[in-house]
Amino acid sequence: MTSFEKKIFQTARKIPKGKVTTYKTVAIKAGRAKSWRAVGNTLNKNNDPKIPCHRIIRNNGEVGGYNKGMEVKLKKLKREGVKIDRSGRIDLKKFLFKL
Repeated sequence: MTSFEKKIFQTARKIPKGKVTTYKTVAIKAGRAKSWRAVGNTLNKNNDPKIPCHRIIRNNGEVGGYNKGMEVKLKKLKREGVKIDRSGRIDLKKFLFKL
């Protein structure tokens, strides 16, 4: 595992239940501001349930992908109290966790 990947997972662990952050924010915190796609690819390979990958979403509030499927990601977020509107977006003003 690279140091960048370790930083991604360490950052993801800081996001509390009921909150989300963006791939871009995680990339910045991991030291590579323009590598948000690499963040997504790294998280997609994760199988550790202690790393809440489902709490990381797109910069525009869209939920984004998840290695266990979109329905599982939506279910987990809703169970934690995150509201997803009819267009499939999350209100970042209300649910964004600022790292």
